[in-house]
Amino acid sequence: MPEPALTIACLIRDPTLAEVCGQWLSGSRYQVERFDPVADPVVVLDRRREDFDAVLLEKGAFQDDTSRTLHALGLLLPAVVIGAVSGRVEYHDAEVHLPPDQLEQLGYSLDAALSRFVRRSLLSAGSLERGSEQPSTDRWKLANRLKGRLSYLGVYYKRDPDRFLRNLAATEREELLRSLTRTYRDLLLSYFRDPAAANQALESYVNTAFFIDLPITQTVEIHMNLIEGFSKQLMLEGHKQDFLQDYRLALLDVMAHLCELYRHSIPPDAPLALTSASSEAHRPSTSSRIGDAPANHRTAWT
Repeated sequence: MPEPALTIACLIRDPTLAEVCGQWLSGSRYQVERFDPVADPVVVLDRRREDFDAVLLEKGAFQDDTSRTLHALGLLLPAVVIGAVSGRVEYHDAEVHLPPDQLEQLGYSLDAALSRFVRRSLLSAGSLERGSEQPSTDRWKLANRLKGRLSYLGVYYKRDPDRFLRNLAATEREELLRSLTRTYRDLLLSYFRDPAAANQALESYVNTAFFIDLPITQTVEIHMNLIEGFSKQLMLEGHKQDFLQDYRLALLDVMAHLCELYRHSIPPDAPLALTSASSEAHRPSTSSRIGDAPANHRTAWT
């Protein structure tokens, strides 16, 4: 049975960036609708609130008053924010961030944005709205609409094997791995000096790794290759390299977050036989947060 088409409101103002995003999503189950860059996003989303399943935004696209108005009207949608990771929340705290040099991951980032939005809206008592403790009825209705369209075992729990890394064409596989390497590099560069930005890069990497079923050994290889490159650069510049071993914490953080995603990928009421037979039934026992790194390990990479 074919997957339902999902409609994405593209509110990106840069025409070139919007065009590239549309190209990366061409042929997928995501249908992109672009709007006049000068159009008021509040008006666009309010008039067609029942038509869109997610939005694409540029970093800095929403002014504070625009964001507040969207929240007040309950116009919260799954979102992917295109721009350099900075730790800033542009729209709501379930948004997914993706730098413009990593658009190969855009389809997977949308998968993650939908999954995060549905999970937080339906299962969490906390609100996506900044500074609010009351759940949004409109958000809850949208989450249920998405749940109904995707089915309970849709994007929230089930990945598409056809889009697993091992099943992609060789060229597409290489492009995706290079993009993931850039994401992991962003994580390492900001891991100790900017935890908020590092957390966004970490989530971006982990989301894509989960949805493409990236082997753990591949993540370890990406980590080691980048650390080796940093080591060679430091050696040429006459700097010490001892602190690079501290970045093993970043690798452990990635593993822990991946374990959490696999744990959440199992429906709570799934039959035991189904979960035991599933190749995705990985059950981690630990998790970590970036902020848990000891203070004496917070050595900035420059």
